[in-house]
Amino acid sequence: MFSFLVSFTASALLTLLVIKQVTLHGPALDRDFQGVQKVHAHEVARIGGLSIFLATAISAAISVWRVPPMAPLVLGLMLCASVAFVGGIVEDYTGRMSAMRRLVLTIAAALCAYYLIDAKLDRIDLPFGTIPIEWVWISLPFTVLAVAGIANAVNIIDGFNGLAGMVVVCMLISLGYVALQVGDTFVLVTALMVAGATAGFLIWNYPVGLIFLGDGGAYFIGFMLGELALLLVMRNPEVSTWYAALLLIYPAFETIFSAYRRMFIRGKSPAMPDGIHLHSLIFRRIVVWAIGGKEARALMRRNSLTSPYLWLLSLMAVIPATVFWDRTSILISFCFLFVVSYVWLYARIVRFKSPRWLIFRKKG
Repeated sequence: MFSFLVSFTASALLTLLVIKQVTLHGPALDRDFQGVQKVHAHEVARIGGLSIFLATAISAAISVWRVPPMAPLVLGLMLCASVAFVGGIVEDYTGRMSAMRRLVLTIAAALCAYYLIDAKLDRIDLPFGTIPIEWVWISLPFTVLAVAGIANAVNIIDGFNGLAGMVVVCMLISLGYVALQVGDTFVLVTALMVAGATAGFLIWNYPVGLIFLGDGGAYFIGFMLGELALLLVMRNPEVSTWYAALLLIYPAFETIFSAYRRMFIRGKSPAMPDGIHLHSLIFRRIVVWAIGGKEARALMRRNSLTSPYLWLLSLMAVIPATVFWDRTSILISFCFLFVVSYVWLYARIVRFKSPRWLIFRKKG
């Protein structure tokens, strides 16, 4: 809890400082109001990730000072994460770092962690037993793909105030809880550090959107989330690998489904951004029923009302993952249930048949 409070306080103060000095960050102001995924109506700094990264670094330094044996892992993980963070923050400031270059840097970060802190996928749990992965040529690409994929997935769901941040905080708290159950101090402390830093940012991001997470923040917290989930499962054989799969299934499946939709349904590049992610559809076809009009104030209210829908969707996976973290068969069943629920919900909304229980109309 100490690590959480340190990160939270540092992040809240640093984020406020960035907001107050926003005029010094002209290149990092989001002035694009017409993009397919844009729903804000005024200039906002998109470098919230800077304060999250610095707050985590401060908390990491204090944790290393308090618990010296953690130093190699904590410092190694932060070093690797900084590689992924750099690609995102450069994009936030310049707008010239392509998605492919950011992905390459994230892959490089995962590769660095594979060798530097032994963050590797070495087994897959199944109901009838465990399949060990002993060959590097199998373990390495799967590990890098999984971690880089999660980092990119968090960036994809970062579409509304508080959406990605709150989802990641819930997942990190789950990681901390399971780490506590198995006695993994490193994962527990690090998860609380990142959760605290993200929560400190959220008090300024949600609901009014005084600052955005940005690519730097999304790639950093996404990378840390992926690495910590991997390390928890691989360092503790009693934790099922399907715990990590179910915990991360919302951003992971959103990314897979989006790639499928773009390639096979729309015939476009999977890297091409569009405005029909599930969170975008909920914004346009459900929340619009509650808050009408296109004025800036109405737009902001609709923005803030969208995220809770996705928080609940994410909790459909996070809660059972946290409860059944060592029950492989149950975890697999919940993964299947989540995928079916997601596809059903998406199909209903895209066909203008939003479930009535999701729509809250204005009174009067």
